[in-house]
Order: sequence, then structure tokens, then C-alpha cells
Amino acid sequence: MATADETPWHAAFPDPKAKCAEIEPEVVSKLLKGLSTTEHHNQTRDFLLVDVRRTDWEGGTVATSINLPAQSLYPTRSVIYQMVKQAGVKQVIFYCGSSNGRGPRSAAWLQDYIDEVGDQEMKALVMKGGIKGWVRKYGGHHMDWYDEKFWAEKKE
Repeated sequence: MATADETPWHAAFPDPKAKCAEIEPEVVSKLLKGLSTTEHHNQTRDFLLVDVRRTDWEGGTVATSINLPAQSLYPTRSVIYQMVKQAGVKQVIFYCGSSNGRGPRSAAWLQDYIDEVGDQEMKALVMKGGIKGWVRKYGGHHMDWYDEKFWAEKKE
């Protein structure tokens, strides 16, 4: 967070142009459930969850997410795009604490790149409510490294 006399972390990068659609946590939960059914074991996974928290990456993360801090995303978006494209990913779903700042900004940066290369098959999305919304709705269900004590202290 920037104080009044500090430059925000994202000021070093261009403002994103794209407006990314939101995806409800319920839809993400269904995607994750689809991974665990036996009939889908041989199916290619076509989505990627990206947690863009950095210093506040505590309490756990949605299962199978990778952590790519927002501060590192813009300079590496071409590499990220190439990796997910080669993996057959169609949806890159971003989230942060509440998906009001870093998550939408990171998603829009990747979507700008997707648009620049003319890819019509891949989309960057934002998980509505972020990790806080997920925990309010699901608790530790479908989470890796869930820390119940951490979230209980957040409610106080």
C-alpha cells in the first residue's frame, strides 16, 4: 500500500486497457470439482488459477493456484502467456485479497497482451471477492495451506 508521499507499486507500468470479466467463486469451485472426478483424469486442464498476493500471501490459497505476485506480472506477461498457451489453458483466473486492485490489474495486463497477439481463445478473468470472498463462502474447502487460525483472527 502506498502512503500519500509514496508512488504506488503499479506506477512503473502502463495502465491496463482491457476490462476483464469476473468469474464467480461457485464457477471456480465447479472447475476444481471437475478435476477430482475420475472421468476427467485424462482430460486436459484448460484453466489456471493465479494468486497475485505477495507480502500478504497468508492463510492459504485456492487449491492448485500458482503464486505470481502482481509486482512481477507485467514484465513477465509474455513468458506467462507462452507457458499457458503451450499448456492449452483457455482461462487464466486471477485473484488477490479481495480482487479489487491487484487481481483485476494483473488480469487486465495479461488480457492486453492476449489482445496484442490476437489470441481469440484465451481469456483473463478475475475471481469475484478474491481469497477473502472464497474463505467467507467455502472456509478451507478446496484450499491449499488453509490456516483456520489466521482467518479466525481476520474476523475479530
